[in-house]
Amino acid sequence: MDKIISDEAVDAYLSRIGVTRPSAPDLEALRELHIRHLQAVPFENLSVHLGEEVVLDPAALVAKVTAGRGGFCYELNGAFAALLSALGYRVTLLAGRVVGPDGSFGPPFDHLALQVDAGEPWLVDVGFGRNSHYPLRFDERGEQPDPAGTFRIAEAEDGDLDVIKDGELQYRLERRPRELADFEGGCWWHRTSPRSLFTRAVICSMLAGEGRVTISDRTLVTTGPTGRQVLALAEEEILPAFREHFGIELERVPQAGPAQARPAQARPAQARPARADGPQEAGAQAGGPVPAEG
Repeated sequence: MDKIISDEAVDAYLSRIGVTRPSAPDLEALRELHIRHLQAVPFENLSVHLGEEVVLDPAALVAKVTAGRGGFCYELNGAFAALLSALGYRVTLLAGRVVGPDGSFGPPFDHLALQVDAGEPWLVDVGFGRNSHYPLRFDERGEQPDPAGTFRIAEAEDGDLDVIKDGELQYRLERRPRELADFEGGCWWHRTSPRSLFTRAVICSMLAGEGRVTISDRTLVTTGPTGRQVLALAEEEILPAFREHFGIELERVPQAGPAQARPAQARPAQARPARADGPQEAGAQAGGPVPAEG
């Protein structure tokens, strides 16, 4: 993936996540960029419930992040790929299929993850709620400890790779290099289908300190060393909660549900049909789950 954003956009992105420009595209810098991104840019699907178009264009994705918003996997990893490429990393987009509650896989292009060369190949994913806090060594098949759990990348059928956390399969990755446009169909399905959990629930979640903070519809969930707290939000408390916990300024409350009016969105010409039962997603995951416990 070539450099496709301006130096000004790079500086704005780095400022957003609180990182100074790295002196070299090495592993140390990649690790810091990864964890800082998770702590600053939320996994969220607010655009779906605000009638906003989701544009899979690197410059547009980066502009959304630098404007103080987040996104789901296609947006977050798409923007992060543009940043890393501009910083001198060699980045490859990979397609994945998320494992659902029943153990079945979602359709092709259900998830977007990155392979990043920082001297060695690394799996980078800032758009998956249950993923590691730091990059995983792509060619390592043993256990890889991380603050989020113990991870392993295992060989799977057809040359694919399984990403496993604490013994549970999270998603399966193809190794074939992809382009951002390849994910238009999956993105379209997740933001328009009444069967997508993204159209049925509002989600916004981010690492916070030693825990996580999540707004799920009208519930605020915070977790940390002292435990888990759940707070039902009144209508007038929702916008202040987005502002306080995520720095997101909204003019109106996102309204979830398939009956919510949205502008008509044409299906991309390259969109692949989903399976008859649609993608299987645990939590609000379409391209990256967010833990239900926050």
